[in-house]
Amino acid sequence: MSTRTFNDTRVEMGSRNVFADLGLPDADKLKIKSGLVIEITKAMRRLNLTQKAAAERMGIPQPKVSAMLRGDFTNLSERKLMDCLNRLGYDIEIKVRPTAEPVGHLMLAFV
Repeated sequence: MSTRTFNDTRVEMGSRNVFADLGLPDADKLKIKSGLVIEITKAMRRLNLTQKAAAERMGIPQPKVSAMLRGDFTNLSERKLMDCLNRLGYDIEIKVRPTAEPVGHLMLAFV
């Protein structure tokens, strides 16, 4: 991370992954899961679904939908969140390609 100064205040710039910046384990996984949850939330709003209706459509219990919308998505895998998005009318494409770096990285892009 880099450091900059704004109005005599030293500011440390983030890494674009708040979970990594906070030192949380599995930061990449949390970033991906949170992105999927954001899209699920958008889809629920767009479709005007209640938690109960969304739960039925996604095939998960309503309490898990409630927990997910409150930011607790630890009990749902990335695969399950992708399945939920499929059931809400989203296509998901996973692209794998070689990288120029010694170690690749995960990226989630929403169109």
